[in-house]
Amino acid sequence: IAPWNYPLQLALSPMIGAIAAGNTVVLKPSEYTPAVSAVLSKLISSVFPSDYVTMAEGGPDISTALLQQPFDYIFFTGSVAVGKIVMEAAAKQLVPVTLELGGKSPCIVHKDADIQLAAKRIVFGKFTNAGQTCIAPDYLFVHEDIKTKLTEEMKRAISEFYGPQPEQNPQYGKIVSERHYQRLLSFLNDGVPLTGGQSDPDHHKIAPTILDQVKDDSPVMQEEIFGPILPLFTYSDIGEVIEKIQSRPKPLALYVFTTNPEIERAVLESLSFGGGCVNDTLMHVATPYLPFGGVGESGIGSYHGFDSFNTFTHKKSVVKQTNRFDFAFRYPSSKNGLRMIRKILK
Repeated sequence: IAPWNYPLQLALSPMIGAIAAGNTVVLKPSEYTPAVSAVLSKLISSVFPSDYVTMAEGGPDISTALLQQPFDYIFFTGSVAVGKIVMEAAAKQLVPVTLELGGKSPCIVHKDADIQLAAKRIVFGKFTNAGQTCIAPDYLFVHEDIKTKLTEEMKRAISEFYGPQPEQNPQYGKIVSERHYQRLLSFLNDGVPLTGGQSDPDHHKIAPTILDQVKDDSPVMQEEIFGPILPLFTYSDIGEVIEKIQSRPKPLALYVFTTNPEIERAVLESLSFGGGCVNDTLMHVATPYLPFGGVGESGIGSYHGFDSFNTFTHKKSVVKQTNRFDFAFRYPSSKNGLRMIRKILK
């Protein structure tokens, strides 16, 4: 069951793993991207026989019907809320699942970071696809000593990437639907924009926005943002950052920018998260040599590369025994069986 935010890649990538492992596949694309689904359906039907790979287009009713079928495996990418529905349906038939979910992925910039490079890489990671990326930095912790310098560099990077009016740039992404657009607009009231905040209702676009003076209990901090809004918090001690992240559900991704090995080690060893980067964003998802997946509320299981093959296979353990000889001591009729077994175990 594929999502709408990367409707081609997130449909085909797990499908490739399933095919490589020798399975047949029923693929359910998102109803939010019907044009992509139509193209994908035409492509798949031209390549694969329908009893090998088939598409099931439609809305939630189709997903509900599919979840009632006795599949061998269910692979779902989407929100935490829908992931719980998928897992509940799968549990009724004891169907194993991989759940690629999301959550609020933190980004930390310590005072010793390469600020210019950090700014560019955070802007890239956050505002690619207008922030509609499951592993996008969801909120930012910056050391108080470098807040002004980092935000200035981020403003410069936004202008370099998307121009002075990003919401008017045809190559800057749209928000997928009116409902999501209105939800994101409401988040703009939860702080003070240091940059951005402009919107284009006709095209469902919101300019890349860095939001300052945000409270921990504000609506923008209660759910995954999944849009081009980045709440910013300052800190003086890395310990307080670690404690705040630990108080939240385990995120799908985490990013830390530092040149201090002790800070790096403290963050990576103290926090549980699906995957992430040191001094970068998003790039851990680009390598086929690392498994990709969440932990806790951010997901169950992983895939990519050979891990996709492992996800869609079952390791069948078989012993083929010899007939040339037989150990008599293994049987209960053996007089010295227990003594021999004790010797072997020693």
